[in-house]
Amino acid sequence: MSRKIDVAEVAGRSYWREAEARVMVKAWQGSGSTLSRFARRHGVDPGRLSRWASRLEGSELSTMRFHPVRLAEGGGGQRDGRSIEIELGGGRCVRVPCGFEAEDLRRVLTVLQEAPRC
Repeated sequence: MSRKIDVAEVAGRSYWREAEARVMVKAWQGSGSTLSRFARRHGVDPGRLSRWASRLEGSELSTMRFHPVRLAEGGGGQRDGRSIEIELGGGRCVRVPCGFEAEDLRRVLTVLQEAPRC
């Protein structure tokens, strides 16, 4: 199980991996502060934060979309109460077991979204 990355912990690092940079950019964007004010508060170089924001632009950070979800009662396949079933349309379905890694599901859904349709 992965642990949550803390903004204060990441801010003090001399090197950010992409996941860490995402934490910082997302925290800045959700803060309502200007870039310079957020950077000053966390002791981060504003240019560094700006470069990462530009680099991550167009990635999942800015293209996250929500899809309608409907809770299905009863029928339609076997349900063990410990999995989530996602109907993607076009007859495609993904069944996710309890305890799945979110990043694994994200990659699977990305591949399915990009797959050519017959």
